[in-house]
Amino acid sequence: MIGLNIRESAEMYLETILVLRQKLPQVRSIDIVNELNYKKSSVSVAMKKLRENGLIEMDDNGFITLTEKGEQIAATMLERHKLISDWLIQMGVDEATAIEDACRIEHVISHESFEALKKHIPELIKKT
Repeated sequence: MIGLNIRESAEMYLETILVLRQKLPQVRSIDIVNELNYKKSSVSVAMKKLRENGLIEMDDNGFITLTEKGEQIAATMLERHKLISDWLIQMGVDEATAIEDACRIEHVISHESFEALKKHIPELIKKT
């Protein structure tokens, strides 16, 4: 993904931080815990790994910000998620199922395939 070899879970955490940042003035680990319904210890370990990989920064108050590299990955994941889930919904898939499926697909689809979908999905959606 974007020239980085990071795990699906890291991509998901970064995307979650981006989504939370759009809802909240500041993002903390507890916000991620509540959003994903994960254990505090799991999120703490993940945040440490994201910091070590230069994908997030955390200040003394525990506020999390995405680095440029982290922001790029998060934005890519969010774009994929939105496009794929909207497309599936337009094709008649139940919204909850579409969102769940998009969440899985967004992490495994190649850059090439996603770019091809991006070119054709708007045309397909307009036809419905």
